[in-house]
Amino acid sequence: MSAESNSAVGEHGASKRAKATNQKSAPEPGRAAKPESRLAMVRRARRINRELAEVYPYAHPELDFRNPFELLVATVLSAQTTDLRVNQTTPALFAKYPTPEDLAAAVPEEVEELIRPTGFFRAKTKSIMGLSAALRDDFGGEVPGRLEDLVKLPGVGRKTAFVVLGNAFGVPGITVDTHFMRLARRWRWTESDDPVKIEAEVATIFPKSEWTMLSHRVIFHGRRICHARKPACGACPITHLCPSYGEGETDPEKAAKLLKYEKGGFPGQRLNPPPDYPGRPAPPLGAGG
Repeated sequence: MSAESNSAVGEHGASKRAKATNQKSAPEPGRAAKPESRLAMVRRARRINRELAEVYPYAHPELDFRNPFELLVATVLSAQTTDLRVNQTTPALFAKYPTPEDLAAAVPEEVEELIRPTGFFRAKTKSIMGLSAALRDDFGGEVPGRLEDLVKLPGVGRKTAFVVLGNAFGVPGITVDTHFMRLARRWRWTESDDPVKIEAEVATIFPKSEWTMLSHRVIFHGRRICHARKPACGACPITHLCPSYGEGETDPEKAAKLLKYEKGGFPGQRLNPPPDYPGRPAPPLGAGG
């Protein structure tokens, strides 16, 4: 549902909000209907980030990887599919082709068969073999740590580049995927639907040092609670900061049934999650889940 269709939260909605979260007091009745200044929006946005850091202290990239090359390939494969499906697919791929040199020299049909579960396997095969050849020929078999180099690789755009830079090289970046776009609009950080413009606008709200972890927290929240079609508003811990409260299910019990991954008591997306992840690892391909 678009941000433009959100209604203001009145007295009845505010009281339901406080009851649903039972954590923070609701805003004053009618407050959401008043125009918000730029300064107020920035303060609210930064508070959302701080509170998401408390909700998801374990936020992390949800692709399994052991080195920059594996992260780069996995991120390209994640287009139009879930990180879970990618994580279930890449173990066999990297076992057979552990380096850019190996993958660049592979038989395309064999790669296609290995990555078939991720969808669009012919186009993705062309991309990951092409970027592997470029890494072999132009970068000595190493993944470059600069944005301008990464985006020249086949199948690599700004989103993929920032995932790799932030999580393999420690270079701050904002990853604007579909979840980030949706929540940035719901929270009124932007009115744009262009990823590059959203990236630029959000970058002016937060200090650079926060960009990578902000991306993880927002994406975690979008996957677990603030879903695209039916957000679990009644189970959301930051409703007191959300101008779009009420787009989704506000009843706490019904909303709790919408929670996903560790928030809903289900396995996560990684087969090999970090040690501090509070949920269950995802099952391998063919093991269910």
